[in-house]
Amino acid sequence: MLKRIIYYFCSLFVSTAAVSAQQKTDLTVFVKPNIGSVHSRYFFYTPAAVPFGMAKLAPSTNGSYGNKSGWEAVGYDDRHTSIEGFANFHEFQVGGVVFAPSVGKLKTMPGQLDRPKSGYRSDFDKKDEFATSGYYRVMLKDYNILAELTATKRVGFHRYTFPKTEEANLIFDIGHVMGESGPVVDAEVNYDKQHVWGYVVTNPVYVQKYQQGATVKMFFFAEINKQPKSFGTFRDSITFDQHTRIKGKGAGVYLKFGTEAGESIDIKTGLSYTSVENAQLNLLKEAKDMSFDAAKNNALQTWNSELGRILVVGGKADDRIKFYTGLYHALLGRGLASDVNGAYPKNDGSVGQIALNKQGQPIHHHYNTDAIWGAFWNLTQLWSIAYPDYYNDWIQSQLLVYRDAGWLGDGIANSKYVSGVGTNFTGLAIAAAYNVGIRDYDMNLAYDAVRKNELEAKDRLPGAGKLDVGVFVRKGYSPYIKDDHGSPELMTNGSPFGASHTLEYAFSAGAAAQFAKSLGRQKDYVKFQELSNGWRNLYDTETKFMRPKDSTGRFISNFNPYEPWRGFQEGNAWQYTFYVPHVPQELVKLVGKDLFNQRLDSIFTVSQKNVFGGGTQIDAFAGIESLYNPGNQPNLPISWLFYFSGRPDLSQKWVRAICNEFYGNDAIHGYGYGQDEDQGQLGAWYVLSSIGLFDVRSLTTEKPALQ
Repeated sequence: MLKRIIYYFCSLFVSTAAVSAQQKTDLTVFVKPNIGSVHSRYFFYTPAAVPFGMAKLAPSTNGSYGNKSGWEAVGYDDRHTSIEGFANFHEFQVGGVVFAPSVGKLKTMPGQLDRPKSGYRSDFDKKDEFATSGYYRVMLKDYNILAELTATKRVGFHRYTFPKTEEANLIFDIGHVMGESGPVVDAEVNYDKQHVWGYVVTNPVYVQKYQQGATVKMFFFAEINKQPKSFGTFRDSITFDQHTRIKGKGAGVYLKFGTEAGESIDIKTGLSYTSVENAQLNLLKEAKDMSFDAAKNNALQTWNSELGRILVVGGKADDRIKFYTGLYHALLGRGLASDVNGAYPKNDGSVGQIALNKQGQPIHHHYNTDAIWGAFWNLTQLWSIAYPDYYNDWIQSQLLVYRDAGWLGDGIANSKYVSGVGTNFTGLAIAAAYNVGIRDYDMNLAYDAVRKNELEAKDRLPGAGKLDVGVFVRKGYSPYIKDDHGSPELMTNGSPFGASHTLEYAFSAGAAAQFAKSLGRQKDYVKFQELSNGWRNLYDTETKFMRPKDSTGRFISNFNPYEPWRGFQEGNAWQYTFYVPHVPQELVKLVGKDLFNQRLDSIFTVSQKNVFGGGTQIDAFAGIESLYNPGNQPNLPISWLFYFSGRPDLSQKWVRAICNEFYGNDAIHGYGYGQDEDQGQLGAWYVLSSIGLFDVRSLTTEKPALQ
């Protein structure tokens, strides 16, 4: 089935795909990971990785500061000039296992940005740094050490080239907080005969919020190519010479060497979310006899192959850089969580086993994933066009969690529920996949999961999101209720975001309706169709805006269409009034074609004066009070709506302007990554828009058509 060309492919794409198989250009030269890396999420900057891999290696400049809110910018920031180490895990709500080289007096704490000499961190110059898809290197000025990183799917490769010294150090900093991982609960590190292994257990903020009591575990098994002359363990800044095992928060191991000038110490580390034994197995199966250079070449070849599924030629070099950097980010996130033998972390903390085929290989993989909120306007469309094999695999991964825990997840970290915004569009993504012929999974299980996600509220787990879906099903809308407790996503009788939830649930109900119809579930189809009209309950004919309603059915008073957070999540009425993606033509009819076009065109005219927000504000919530915010999910289809109001030329005009002006090629003005890039979403939007393939309805119709 997956070998078939999806039937909505256009001839343009088929031809580019055919050419890409023969392309000779090194596409990695167009990938610039530092673009947009000012004020970015922890998982954003991971150059030393392969597509959808578990091993995602990168330098950290402020990852040890932690992430109190769960979504803050942390990890690597292009403005910083010192590096505190190199982390092996970079994923949504997952991070840790840091290695760091040094020379001289041993320091076992990373140190502070404003006091870099207080720890093992080192200054570096930007001119001495290089990053592309699959490889990273930097000269650590304080130690005259050249650090290099690359990876296979589950194995991280480190190469540290030292000067001549008798005081070369390797620090394995395992028991400290890193990135989005949250507080460390426990850790253990061991050393014996050129091997270091152990684990760290963390409690990410979103896991605490949506699945209390659950934790995220990361395991590693590292192989070093040189025998140290001495070794020891540490807890924070206290060292224990010649000790080989340590347990608890702040735990780590250090190794000391003598090196000649230009001598390299290589580390290969197998990673796993299930056990040290499986981390070692991953290392043996993927990289037993593989050198650093072989791994690097393999990573670059893999990226060329995957990037080459879409080949663009000609045009400006800057635009090709935007294109392939965007595609790189789209393929980077939502990485492997299962091992080579099919072992995977279950939601309850135990280890599960994916079924094996006749060759002894897992029939699919398991993945970590940020929420799919908005990803149906970028990632899933891109997957369906060029990476249907991954899309199918991703769905099977989601169904694995449903089978184990009873609900589809919104976001998944180590199989733990980590809903990002308290909604859940996983069912829509499954229904859309069916429409484009991606169906290699248990269809009955998939439909049951989608149906439950859209309709059921009883005993609904917080991490499944949509806790107010029950009132939506009863009333046809989710009432606006003021949040007085600081947990708006956990309310059941309405929501502070009741209006945006209503629009979102109506959209996903429309997707479920088509899924039900295709499978002959007529009774469900009728119910879903009814719910898909919920958006009409919020349309105010006087103001011609979507307007929140209270629990009595009245529109809220003191309504301000610019005001965010009051009825609308991460946006306002100006932005969300256009949120009827399943039937945009009906919204046009209701507003009136002329007024619709005039209002929409004026929004872009005004927004362009501020570069559509690109590069003008470094803030995770930049633009939520504006007319239009292309850096955040609810706004992603708006520029394409003119196709439904008789003015496709205006969509072409404004989409091109957004691509040219909002998306940039420097560390600050690049993709609006300081906002909601969210594991490749904005990068994928740029890719789709650049090649002119986009579906406002997100593949949810019976025969999807791309605008």
